[in-house]
Amino acid sequence: MYRPAQRLAEIEPFHVVELFTRARQLEAEGRDIIHMEVGEPDFATPAPMANAAVDAIKSGKTFYTEALGLPALRQAISDFYRQRYGVDVPAKRIAVTNGASGALNLAFACLADPGSEWLLTDPGYPCNRHILRVFEGRPQNMPAGPDTNFQPTPEMLHQHWNDKTAGLLVASPANPTGTLLTLPEIKALAEVCREKQGHFLVDEIYHGLTYECDAATACAAGDDIWVINSFSKYFQMTGWRLGWVVIPEAYVRDIEKLAQNLVLCPSAPAQYAALAAFEPETIAILETRRAEFKKRRDFLAPALESIGFHITARPEGAFYLYCDCSALSNDSYALARDLLEKTGVAATPGLDFGANSPEKHIRFAYTTGVDRLAEAVSRLSGYFGR
Repeated sequence: MYRPAQRLAEIEPFHVVELFTRARQLEAEGRDIIHMEVGEPDFATPAPMANAAVDAIKSGKTFYTEALGLPALRQAISDFYRQRYGVDVPAKRIAVTNGASGALNLAFACLADPGSEWLLTDPGYPCNRHILRVFEGRPQNMPAGPDTNFQPTPEMLHQHWNDKTAGLLVASPANPTGTLLTLPEIKALAEVCREKQGHFLVDEIYHGLTYECDAATACAAGDDIWVINSFSKYFQMTGWRLGWVVIPEAYVRDIEKLAQNLVLCPSAPAQYAALAAFEPETIAILETRRAEFKKRRDFLAPALESIGFHITARPEGAFYLYCDCSALSNDSYALARDLLEKTGVAATPGLDFGANSPEKHIRFAYTTGVDRLAEAVSRLSGYFGR
């Protein structure tokens, strides 16, 4: 008997992961694949963090921690907000989680009633709407385009908010576009959510990876905002599965109860590694790598446009270029598959990111070195006869 829960019918596959699997199959057959599909930095976790984890394991620090994370790590994150952003975020409002995905699981488990509707931008990270659906909430996509830099506006919120709307989730920097919200823009969105008595969640997992300016944290816009972050991207701990969430104080006990029941605690070795994330030696390594990401972006963006891709978003952060490919193809999914099979360049079709003209868009991640990016450009130029 096969009878899964009805919600499973609305959980779509993560197409980029399936494309990544095919890319790995081709590599196993001896093909040279240039990976520009998965949002994962190519840099290994900085040595100070890896060494801290090894030391913790050797000294026997492998037991359960507190459900909300090591007190020392929660305090270190609090100190980081004060030092980097000049914002006071008490450690008691910070929960360490199993990646940013774990943070979002806890947040929606806490806030999403069955049938409640939540506004998300389209295009946007696909797992967000699927996590919400698992907790019986209903994602409501708000199409966003170049005219608003692929970010929502207060006018859009007023247009889409209805009696069932429970809140808003935004991302800055955003995936797949790399666009930012300024602090005044975040404050304006927060005011609408307060006016509507709705929740406001902000995904900041690409903070640290911005190139012309530092991203503003929503923690500076009010202590009633849920802020999600991660050690995966800027801190380059993807496989360690560690993140955090800043919680409005009234909900801290609720999140603690959920964490106790759903996950017990985050990985202990990962938390001890993260304690070294904020050390000056580690930050120096990360800032050098941020400069390398900027170098890659500045090389790849004009090169793709010379081929015929059109970059309609301002890629201010993260490590993605979200391209309009309609001058080259009317089906980005078919194009992505063909590029992989014929050129060995793996990119992500717009299909993963929502229903807002996905066939016209494709995402390239600049998570490999400039030499490999140059090879990818050469292959793409040959494919399109440029």
